[in-house]
Amino acid sequence: MALTLLLWCQAALLLSSGLAALLARRPQPALLLVYGGAFAISLTAMGIALGTLVLDGPAQEVVLPLGLPWLGAHFRLDALAAFFALVVNLGAAWASLQGLGLGGAEREPWRVLPFYPAFLAGMNLVLLAADAFSFLLAWEFMSLVSWALVVAHHREAGNLRAGLIYLTMAGFGTLALLFAFGLMAGSAGSYAFAAMRDGATDPLVQALVLALALAGAGSKAGLAPLHVWLPLAHPAAPSHVSALMSGAMTKVAIYGFIRLVFDLVGDPAWWMGLVVVAAGAASALLGILHALTESDIKRLLAYSTIENVGAIFVGLGLALAFQANAMTAAAALSLAAALLHVFNHALFKNLLFLGAGALLAATGERDLRRLGGLARRMPATAGLFLAGCMAGAALPPLNGFVSEWLLFQAILQSPGLPQWGLKIVVPAIGGVLALSAALAAAVFVKTFGIAFLGRARSEAAAAAHEVGILPRASMALPAAFCLLAGILPGPLLDLIRTVTTPLLGGALVPQAGLRWLSIVPLAESRSSYNGLLVLLFVALTAALAALALRRMAGAATRRAPAWDCGFAVPVPLAQYSESGFAQPLRRILAGSVFRIRERVEMPAPGALEPARFAQSSRDPAWSGLYLPLGRMVEATAGRLNALQFLTIRRYLSLVFGALVLLLMVVALWT
Repeated sequence: MALTLLLWCQAALLLSSGLAALLARRPQPALLLVYGGAFAISLTAMGIALGTLVLDGPAQEVVLPLGLPWLGAHFRLDALAAFFALVVNLGAAWASLQGLGLGGAEREPWRVLPFYPAFLAGMNLVLLAADAFSFLLAWEFMSLVSWALVVAHHREAGNLRAGLIYLTMAGFGTLALLFAFGLMAGSAGSYAFAAMRDGATDPLVQALVLALALAGAGSKAGLAPLHVWLPLAHPAAPSHVSALMSGAMTKVAIYGFIRLVFDLVGDPAWWMGLVVVAAGAASALLGILHALTESDIKRLLAYSTIENVGAIFVGLGLALAFQANAMTAAAALSLAAALLHVFNHALFKNLLFLGAGALLAATGERDLRRLGGLARRMPATAGLFLAGCMAGAALPPLNGFVSEWLLFQAILQSPGLPQWGLKIVVPAIGGVLALSAALAAAVFVKTFGIAFLGRARSEAAAAAHEVGILPRASMALPAAFCLLAGILPGPLLDLIRTVTTPLLGGALVPQAGLRWLSIVPLAESRSSYNGLLVLLFVALTAALAALALRRMAGAATRRAPAWDCGFAVPVPLAQYSESGFAQPLRRILAGSVFRIRERVEMPAPGALEPARFAQSSRDPAWSGLYLPLGRMVEATAGRLNALQFLTIRRYLSLVFGALVLLLMVVALWT
């Protein structure tokens, strides 16, 4: 019943997409239809997914007479699909709410409205698909409609390039997943997930499937070095779509990886965990270092997503390593930490991108160097954005802290692993994650401080005004959930138990009956956490500090000019800047990685011309991987260009040779 209702929800989304195309020249009715309908449908789908997790019943499956004639379209709803459907539809509800409030400001709404509900339907259909053909069809559909949303503002500089790179990486990811499913189907061609799940998997096939899953799902999730599309596509898309791409679509990619590696490919080998953990740690560090150097607020948040995706993959890799060594409790803890961070990241990253959308709507700017002083002009947005920054920086008692704390608890179990490679690498990766968490705090301090504090750095920031009630509500809801999930993570972990049990054969101990609403990952003698007590402690100490300062302060208020370093320049540009804030860390940590070059032109004493500062950096993935690969493809294409001038006899010879080669491959495979 729940699966049928979810499929009807997707049909309703696709119907609203078609109706929006018919109402393209009547934006107001189309706006209400698309965003209002998507809000209601997403809430319905979220309720169905939540009910499925709470009831913890058997998996439901249905076969529709669609797709391949001999296969049909298989759809299945189990605990894993329900959990990710909860994450996706929760974010879709908030994004739709902001679209309802700010979508009318779009210059060309017909470029966004028909594709938005189709994007939501595509993500949900990926989660429900239970055969390779339906999965890949939904995956490619999701990629194509999201590409249309990325290039919706195609007249802005760089957006078409962002769309081209996104489409190229999406095609590469789909091809990798196609090969992965082909390997698991084998010579028998069993494309249904049930047949793949029950079949035996060769270790070589396991290794190839892992590599292809990392390439296919990792490219969509933003795993380095396959992340290059993400910081280009997120700023190009409308802000509520960026929130979905970062908070929901990357989670669909993580779902695809979990489905292949944890569910379909069989029992893992220990080295698989080592590969995944290393890839996740590299993504976490590279993503946050990139964020440190960014001034575009949406690109900064996109790089922060790469960092969080890396942390999630570290948890998944640990779960594989522990599972391979029959350490079921530690594996369940690692997978639970990863899934909880999936949920938490979706919460605060949706909030931050929706906050960036509110800033863009109020000022027309997304460059931190042209913002400032917005806390007075947009107090509600400032408070809600601050909550998202605190959650993204993993500060207690908000939700980002809980999942990262659980991840470190899983890392602390690594001494029990028998392989020395894991014993050495996992603690080192724990240090990398600790460094990434510290840098994340610096990034969000920079983001909030430069955007909302100080004085306005541009006329647009000085003229900013608070957004309407619907955009504020779209930020207030995830902010409330960030606090709630931070102080009461126990119910979430109990929901996640229904996911980890069928995948690993074990789960965390139930958290519902623990005293004072605490959470205990393994045993109370080892570690525990109580978000409610932390909240009370923070509130009490803050109140006592405020009371002490009030008592110690003088009765009269004294006012004096701000310290000007001995050189009074009454312009906002003289205040502390984004580049000045990040410069020390950038010089220490990012110079060797990104080859950042700074050029300073300082006039002579007494001269009247201004000083000039210029900075350039490069992504090592571009220079080390994609540019050489592009040159190789261009050279190969130039050589193969001669094929179009062959005679018909030579064409037939090539076709015959290719046919013989394929038959030999099939014969050897069988």
